[in-house]
Amino acid sequence: MSHCYQFVDAYPIIRVIPELIEHIGMFTGIIQAVGEIKQIRSIQGYSDNGLSLEITAEEMDLSDVMTGDSIAVNGVCLTVRTLTGNLFTVDVSQETLSCTQGLDQVGMHVNLEKAMRLSDRLDGHLVSGHVDATGRVVRFEPIGESFKLIIQAPQSILRYLAHKGSITVNGVSLTVNQIEDNEFSVNLIPHTLAMTNLKELSPGMAVNLETDMLARYVARLLNI
Repeated sequence: MSHCYQFVDAYPIIRVIPELIEHIGMFTGIIQAVGEIKQIRSIQGYSDNGLSLEITAEEMDLSDVMTGDSIAVNGVCLTVRTLTGNLFTVDVSQETLSCTQGLDQVGMHVNLEKAMRLSDRLDGHLVSGHVDATGRVVRFEPIGESFKLIIQAPQSILRYLAHKGSITVNGVSLTVNQIEDNEFSVNLIPHTLAMTNLKELSPGMAVNLETDMLARYVARLLNI
């Protein structure tokens, strides 16, 4: 029996990665701290009713962060507008609010990650901070010392998911263990739960999802 394989030239994808990191701002999905939304204000003069968020990042070193830098907040790439100690503000457009979750409630705990540098280790996977869709928690249950998280995902992103492939949930880089119909599962180890806000999840809650960037580029090259 003969098999026909279609090979993809990955060079066009790989060669732009340093430029993306250097000029656009990229992340790894390795959360550096869990912050809290302390205050929310409407942005004066903003045409689409956007919001300004004041966020504390007590456990994250912001000494190397300047206004204009990017920070991923619950997986959403946002630009630092003001910075005072461990308190910073970001503006969120109504368009972003409409396609994400967890950015519009005072007291909400949010996963935080500073944009990576070219010299940084890539311990997770390449994350853009542009959320593809929101999913919904179906089950969150203990399996031994770990937890199994099952999420229902929109049909539009299912083609980018693969067994043992990468997925970002609320900014956290995770490995897909199983895909069945419109649901996928991931395993959460105790360290991941301790260092992120995923421990606060429960069935019915919405989560921000970003699929693997390389999977999206390959799909585009193959026109699928």
